[in-house]
Amino acid sequence: MGFSAADLQAIWLTLRLAAIVTLLLLLIGTPIAWWLCRTRCRWKGVISAIIALPLVLPPTVLGFYLLLAMGPNGPVGQLTQALGIGTLPFTFWGLVVASVFYSLPFVVQPIQNAMEAVGERPLEVAATLGASPRDTFFNVVLPLARPGFITAAILGFTHTLGEFGVVLMIGGNIPGATRVISVQIYDHVEAMDYAQAHWLAATMVLFSFAVLAVLYSRKRPLVLK
Repeated sequence: MGFSAADLQAIWLTLRLAAIVTLLLLLIGTPIAWWLCRTRCRWKGVISAIIALPLVLPPTVLGFYLLLAMGPNGPVGQLTQALGIGTLPFTFWGLVVASVFYSLPFVVQPIQNAMEAVGERPLEVAATLGASPRDTFFNVVLPLARPGFITAAILGFTHTLGEFGVVLMIGGNIPGATRVISVQIYDHVEAMDYAQAHWLAATMVLFSFAVLAVLYSRKRPLVLK
């Protein structure tokens, strides 16, 4: 007993999805985290709450509204159709967009925590030495906040691996295109193929445990508030 061809295809698709989503989340989440860290805008609490919504919102609810937004009659769907891209639901890139929204707080919050932990003193010293805000950000803040970026990357990657509700709503169950590991396990269970489901599920459990063990064995793990 081992992984079937369909299992391996689902594993590869899931790893590809998680890698792309993690990269996009780091690029998107870094400026958001820095803005939240530095701003005194009165809307900061509201924006923070919007970003944190996936932590408490049922995945199917988020998936449903993303499906409407990216569908042919939604604002995003109309835009993508006007650009000649077509609609995103039931495509790999639709999964990418949905996963970015779903995993955003798992990346933004650790980076924000790390940036806030840097404090004002290093920024003041850099300013007295004539460093521009851009130089200070790239040469002072980013190196000092490195543990937060590592935590964010790990959490974003592993959280994307375990998605089910959102990816099923947006991507459906298309082999080789949108059928990720969680959906493949669901298919095995539906077919009462528990042995094959066990192979995939046990692999996910062991991988997730190993990642979390590494994360929590660090001296100062920066996790979600």
